[in-house]
Amino acid sequence: MDKKVYSKEGKELRTIELADAVFAREVSEGSIWHAIRNELANMRQGTAKVKTRREVRGSTAKPWRQKGTGRARAGRRQSPLWRGGGVIFGPQPRDYSYHMPKKLKRLAMKSILSLKASDENFRVVEDFSVESGKTRDLAAILKNFPSDGRTVVILGEDDRLIKRAGGNIKDLRFLTYNRLRAHDLYYGKNILVLEGAAKKLGEFYGGQA
Repeated sequence: MDKKVYSKEGKELRTIELADAVFAREVSEGSIWHAIRNELANMRQGTAKVKTRREVRGSTAKPWRQKGTGRARAGRRQSPLWRGGGVIFGPQPRDYSYHMPKKLKRLAMKSILSLKASDENFRVVEDFSVESGKTRDLAAILKNFPSDGRTVVILGEDDRLIKRAGGNIKDLRFLTYNRLRAHDLYYGKNILVLEGAAKKLGEFYGGQA
């Protein structure tokens, strides 16, 4: 697959050949669904907690005698039937995370990249950095690639300065070629892949099943 390479000013420079095994393969929708579900599940804190009847503090004395009062029989005030009592089958702390097979995750990433590469909002941009680490310098570059939603920039290496510059920009996400996130990538409206990252993506995913 051939794609145009743009300068950081938004002008066409040259053409780059992307690995078909990564950017032009058949899309597996099922693997994408599993990858996004796995990421969202792993992000859940699982700290929701309610008290059962044995955890509610209070007297264990019988509220009134069993018979003769005309009221329903009651054993203790911690009963779930009472206001302030315990909760039946309520949420308890748990771990929602689970392991996803590596092959399935790789398939999902390649499927998303192939899906996005067929869109006009997928652009390969020459390698650049923000030496000043200032938001305004990065914002000036992003203005050349307008988007009506989330912008995702895929980096060839972990660039601390460019991430610092983009920390205050709304709807901007940074991903490194070897640490992609399916959720951010799939829902990104504007995908900017640095030229070096595009080559590394082909090497990283191209030789794997």
